[in-house]
Amino acid sequence: MRTTIQDILKMKATGQPIAVLTCYDYTSARILDSAGVPVLLVGDSLGMVVHGFDSTLPVTLDMMILHCQSVVRGSKNALLVIDLPFASYSNTDYPGTLKNAARGLAEGGAQAVKIEGGARMASVVASLVGAGIPVMGHIGLTPQSIHQLGGYRMQGKDEGSRKRLLADALELESAGAFAIVLELVPADLAKHITERLKIPTIGIGAGKDCDGQVQVFHDVFGLYEDFVPKHTRRYTEAAQSIRDAAKAYMSDVGAKKFPEK
Repeated sequence: MRTTIQDILKMKATGQPIAVLTCYDYTSARILDSAGVPVLLVGDSLGMVVHGFDSTLPVTLDMMILHCQSVVRGSKNALLVIDLPFASYSNTDYPGTLKNAARGLAEGGAQAVKIEGGARMASVVASLVGAGIPVMGHIGLTPQSIHQLGGYRMQGKDEGSRKRLLADALELESAGAFAIVLELVPADLAKHITERLKIPTIGIGAGKDCDGQVQVFHDVFGLYEDFVPKHTRRYTEAAQSIRDAAKAYMSDVGAKKFPEK
């Protein structure tokens, strides 16, 4: 039986930290699900780490749904959250937003959607939740707004932006979001927001005091070598292991040591 939103809320209430990892394919989902990861995020970060784009902006809803379907087939226990990609939701197009979010659940097989943006997206969250679609919010650094933000940089560094981020979090909670990702937010601010909210905060580059942490699969397992974020930790160097194995395979083929009888 899959982890539910109620389980996630209970983890917040009991102080049990929530581990979240991104996941984009069947094989990875099998591995992470068997390890007991409670929440898998089919993130639009797949645009960079799987498809080689330089940002998340080229990712389409059809791409997200295809990847989500493969993750669904590989997992049985984790709560699956799908990112709604750039320009697939808006606070001026509620019918279109509802249709796209519904596709994430009905076609993709996810149990919830994640959208970026603070108070300006509260009405979108409320409309989706009102239609029976669970929503995870995302504030701080929002990669889909990277050109507007001027790069991948820490948010909430001055008093005005700190107040706005707290207000954003409270608005999203009031609108019905069941959790909020805090990305590249100062640790003390993330702690303050976490203490003010009844719903879980999931940090990425936001310190240790969030209710949970989310990391990109290819970052923590050493698969993505183009760029290593400061907020990640390499738990293994899978790219190097695969490279070494590929060289060994080529050597055996070249020496006719593989295949054997």
